[in-house]
Amino acid sequence: MNTIDLRSDTLTQPTKTMRKAMAEAEVGDDVFSEDPTVNRLEKIAASRMGKEAAVFVPSGTMGNLISMLSHCSRGDEVILGDQSHIFLNEVGGISALGGIHPHIISNESDGTLNLETVEKKIRASDLHYPPTRVIALENTHNYCMGSPIKPEYMQQIGNLAKRYNLKIHIDGARIFNASVAMRVDVKDLVREVDSVMFCLSKGLSAPVGSLVCGNKKFIDEARKWRKMVGGGMRQSGHLAAAGIIALGELVNELKKDHSNAQALAQGLSMLRGIVLKPALIKTNIIFFSLEHPALSPEEYLKKLELQGIKMLMIEPGVFRAVLHREISEFQVEQVIRTSEELTK
Repeated sequence: MNTIDLRSDTLTQPTKTMRKAMAEAEVGDDVFSEDPTVNRLEKIAASRMGKEAAVFVPSGTMGNLISMLSHCSRGDEVILGDQSHIFLNEVGGISALGGIHPHIISNESDGTLNLETVEKKIRASDLHYPPTRVIALENTHNYCMGSPIKPEYMQQIGNLAKRYNLKIHIDGARIFNASVAMRVDVKDLVREVDSVMFCLSKGLSAPVGSLVCGNKKFIDEARKWRKMVGGGMRQSGHLAAAGIIALGELVNELKKDHSNAQALAQGLSMLRGIVLKPALIKTNIIFFSLEHPALSPEEYLKKLELQGIKMLMIEPGVFRAVLHREISEFQVEQVIRTSEELTK
């Protein structure tokens, strides 16, 4: 039985072209900035984002962490959403390792932060308050239906940040999904930000790695923090080679994942007990709930797996399915048919 694994787009395997490039990559010592393939990837990444420089890191979590460490000192504060990956899924690293205070506000359904609320939460200069330094956003926003954040909003939050002399960081793990879904240049999504992290190892199918982009001074600082937290890699050009292929060949392929996500959402929304609004699905991530009189969420998940289909139940009764390069249209139809049988 071939498994249909919808748990995450991190499950993508490198392409044959990537494997060949990895095997043949010209490498050196990246800690000494002497790996030519890493250097090339960083230049490509910075150019794609319209920034001065970039640094290659092992993971998106590390990328977000070193960005916060570079922007903030101990005791500083970052404003971020209650559904953000940095807050929920990064082990409290900014607090534990950076002494950075998270000021949490509710995400809107589209992943944004209400501008008026953000402005109210910016700390006045006061002996009793941690100083606000950064506004952190996520694009696409994982837990908000994989929502892409529009350039118009980024312009508005950018204007707000400038008024208060704040930095903006984007957790852009899937920012190319946002770019493809909205048919805008990725530069237009990060023009107003001081730093952006994006992943190569999700829908772009590279085996390992993320990039942090910003101005040269910021990246020099981030590179030092990368070394401190254990991210100084050596002949990492073997990994960077896959990233170069990812940026050159896989970005436009993301539209297939979005199309398959829409087809899956439409199909599941017609089934008994499944609660889902297909109109909310903009990229490759689907959330839905099961409210069935004869089938518990736990039974549904178990029976799916017996049929070779894997999903995540992220909270009781709520499921996440993530489409990626290795899920075909035929497999989407299989998931719909299997779910239909289970929910009759």
